[in-house]
Amino acid sequence: MADLFEAAGLTPQAPSPLADRLRPQRLDEVVGQEHLLGVGGPIRRMAEAGRLASMILWGPPGTGKTTIARLLAKEAGYTFQQLSAVFSGVADLKKAFETARARRAAGQSTLLFVDEIHRFNRAQQDGFLPFVEEGVVTLVGATTENPSFELNGALLSRCQVFVLKRLDAEALEALLAKAEAFEGRPLPLMPEARQALVAMADGDGRYLLTLAETLFNIASAEPLDTKQLGQVLQKRSPAYDKDREEHYNLISALHKSIRGSDPDAALYWLARMLQGGENPLFIARRLIRAAMEDIGEADPMSLVLANAAKDTYDFLGSPEGEIALAQLVVHLAAAPKSNAVYVAYKKAMAAARETGSLMPPPHILNAPTRMMKDLGYGKGYAYDHDVEGGFSGQDYFPEEMGRRSFYQPKGEGTEARIKERLERWAALRGQRKGGE
Repeated sequence: MADLFEAAGLTPQAPSPLADRLRPQRLDEVVGQEHLLGVGGPIRRMAEAGRLASMILWGPPGTGKTTIARLLAKEAGYTFQQLSAVFSGVADLKKAFETARARRAAGQSTLLFVDEIHRFNRAQQDGFLPFVEEGVVTLVGATTENPSFELNGALLSRCQVFVLKRLDAEALEALLAKAEAFEGRPLPLMPEARQALVAMADGDGRYLLTLAETLFNIASAEPLDTKQLGQVLQKRSPAYDKDREEHYNLISALHKSIRGSDPDAALYWLARMLQGGENPLFIARRLIRAAMEDIGEADPMSLVLANAAKDTYDFLGSPEGEIALAQLVVHLAAAPKSNAVYVAYKKAMAAARETGSLMPPPHILNAPTRMMKDLGYGKGYAYDHDVEGGFSGQDYFPEEMGRRSFYQPKGEGTEARIKERLERWAALRGQRKGGE
């Protein structure tokens, strides 16, 4: 063991990171997860009963997943065994199950903690099933990804899923207070810099303690202000993975803020995505979709502006082109809204599937040949431009189908004028049909 420490440039007495030294020793000491660990919380009840069910702990980094699993085993009297899906393969799983089976024969229960469980493939996840069902192990899996997408349904059906919350400012402050008590000195920070430090942690308790340890180590004689804090610490990028759930959560938040006519919230989510490194053209595609689905004929120029913003970004690139996206986001959020065309299109598609291959009525068919004219193609067609008011009121649906109404304008923005015209034409159509 000493050789390993020396190879890493350490000694066996080298101090562990502050986050490890402050790791809670009891479930009561875990902060920020009172909904699970507080009085009456589901995990608290299991620990008190000494009987654990297999579970998945789903939450952001630094929220206590590993700590909770370790303390659960300790308080319920289970042997704690840990694997990481990043470093473990089939042989490691097989060995873990064999060891757990031997413990069980000796009357000892095993809590098998699997970190990053979503990184195991589907076949490996299936390998847990018989051992969980037989009670050879109580499985506690930890994941930062949505279990609904990343874990087998069969495995999920045998586990309870508990959602860990991102640590709020109060929980992070409690960690800082604990660190200061452990060190026996306050952090060298002005009050506003302390708030900035908490914000910098982005809900990750482990990262906060890593930053705090850096500040303790510099031993500044004078408290740092916010600017000096930024110079000492390198702020990491916000948690954002363009291939994972966060990608879809934020684009959904942007789209729904636009639909909800909130330009400020929409700008915030746009900024969050751009800061996280999202491809601006992915955002532009969603904005074009919002212009069609949620604004439509209430402000038809929105679609033109959406495409113009996409072309502007293509032409200018970052960062100047991102201003065009911001301008578009504000325009879409502030625009009148109508999904009437979107709804009408879906109704028309349903009608098209229902009615199959019905022919158009004969009076609107072209008749380029004598035979077609003899069959009545084009007979009785009224050329609308030659009719008084430019509206003939003829029926253009298949004769077997009858007239349907799909498009119901909502009367917002430009669509108010469309609604007025359609109502006037509907009245004329009824008059002319009645006069036939």
